Amino acid sequence: MPPANSSTCSRNPHSPDPCATLLLPVYRGVRLKIYPTLNLQHGRVVPTTGQGEAPVEAPLDLAARLLDAGATRMALVDVDAAMGKGNNRELIAQILQRCHAPGRKICIQVAGGIRSSDQAQFFIDHGAVWLVAGTILHKSSLVSEQLMARFQPFLTAAIDARGGKVHRSGWVDTASLSALDLALRAKTYGFKRLLFVDIPEMPGADPDFDTAQALATATGLPLIMGGSITSPRHLDAAQAHLGLKGALVDALLFREDPGLLALLQAACA
Repeated sequence: MPPANSSTCSRNPHSPDPCATLLLPVYRGVRLKIYPTLNLQHGRVVPTTGQGEAPVEAPLDLAARLLDAGATRMALVDVDAAMGKGNNRELIAQILQRCHAPGRKICIQVAGGIRSSDQAQFFIDHGAVWLVAGTILHKSSLVSEQLMARFQPFLTAAIDARGGKVHRSGWVDTASLSALDLALRAKTYGFKRLLFVDIPEMPGADPDFDTAQALATATGLPLIMGGSITSPRHLDAAQAHLGLKGALVDALLFREDPGLLALLQAACA
């Protein structure tokens, strides 16, 4: 086993957390894993909310800059695939290759339109550690069960919700299902890890930590949260929720907020 401060990410398929060997320093009493998140649309990085101008910086360059800053985790979201309007598979494969250059092992989570075994296998073959299944959970129980049969150690169930109500297909479709119901369904399928994507009511709204805590308590599963966590204040508040194991933060925000970058560097030290 590598030393506790190693950045090597275990790929043991029998471990419930392939990155469990990463021992994070304690920040205010709780270890919280931070995942800078690149939302990819039409080959560019876009804001999580879809609002605002996409930067000129290329996705590969932004990923490289985060790695140089010390990031040991990253999340990649294929927005086009999630909405059923194309995909960024080859770009994601290039980023995965960059993250797994010689001497560098990074824990990468891939999300967006993973609705078949072929898609799942493609990302695993390119070095993804976690795969996120979202829309497929409530559109096809058969495909969900097929994915679970082959890829259970790699799978995370995503619950995208606003005000406790599930949204799907890249947030363009509302399901008549509560976040809690979907989380319990995911546990029944056999998922061992949850991602709660909190869709804010408006830009800058405080994260819905109450729903996050309810999902973690009801399922007993490790939970990571994203969508509405945008500031050091939000990360500070997240420490109080013991069921919350990690936070996804828009990668573009690290360019603008030195406080966020400092927290990322501390978490990955």
